[in-house]
Amino acid sequence: MDGTGGPEAGSEAIVETAGLTREFSVRDGLRRRRITAVDDLSLRITAGESVGYIGANGAGKSTTIKMLTGILVPTAGSVTTCGLRPVPDRRRLAREVGVVFGQRSQLWWDLPVRESFRILAAIHHLSSTEERERFEELVEHLEMGDFLGTPVRQLSLGQRMRAEVAAALLHSPRLVILDEPTIGLDVLSKQRLREFLLAERARHGTTLLLTTHDMGDIERLCDRVLVIDHGRLAYDGDLPGLSRTVGAERVLVVDLVSPTADLLGIPATRHLASEGNGLRQRLSFDPELTTAARVLAAIGERVEVRDLAIEEPDIEDVVRRIYAARR
Repeated sequence: MDGTGGPEAGSEAIVETAGLTREFSVRDGLRRRRITAVDDLSLRITAGESVGYIGANGAGKSTTIKMLTGILVPTAGSVTTCGLRPVPDRRRLAREVGVVFGQRSQLWWDLPVRESFRILAAIHHLSSTEERERFEELVEHLEMGDFLGTPVRQLSLGQRMRAEVAAALLHSPRLVILDEPTIGLDVLSKQRLREFLLAERARHGTTLLLTTHDMGDIERLCDRVLVIDHGRLAYDGDLPGLSRTVGAERVLVVDLVSPTADLLGIPATRHLASEGNGLRQRLSFDPELTTAARVLAAIGERVEVRDLAIEEPDIEDVVRRIYAARR
């Protein structure tokens, strides 16, 4: 397993697993066979971290989340969440954890949003003062004032996801697990939700665990990335380290003042494409071998640059490369 490693050993553990394993029995024709969804998983997430948990479909992400929250019992190994054992302490754990599922709802479909929150406050045994103060804070920061009286079934997708996040955070959990929280949202709705989650973490020290296929969520919300492959931890570190692990390249996009032939032969680069008769050109480079400034200086010796942008590596491609390297 490559990467920069986990948090400091002295920090409080919010999630800690050791040799965590989950097997399932499945029918294969006339026989039954065992498959391992999570295989000897050991990890530690400390208070206040924001961690992306990513992998291909079927890699074991959802099974892990279900064991962390007490829905599934491990086949082997141990797990603690917020210092509790998820299965025997499940009721106590529910007060410490909030979960947002992008394609499932914890709100009452036919009730106004406000009424759903009243029910959830009662479930979590919040006092009237706690309920009022937290509710007002969430309504303000998630801009929900305009639709509190609207039945959940009539909300737009962006409104519903804001309400879902608020519902998960109403009882001020120490750990928030976000499963595809921005799925189907437009660009503006995604940006609002990401900004809120960053602010919530800063205000309350909330620990975030995010599973998503939207790499924009990972890049904007997470300090640390865990990559799971066939139930095993393939990487634990930061995003730049993830890119370095597989030698992922960055892309320099340059807009030129006048049409120009392909910029071939720029040291330590590969010319990827040209658009608009050469007015926009894309060159990739390995940040371990050169820098964007050096590439730009070499281009500037040939042509006049009007504008530029740097595209970071496609994280999904990076993950695919990690999988390929482990085969």
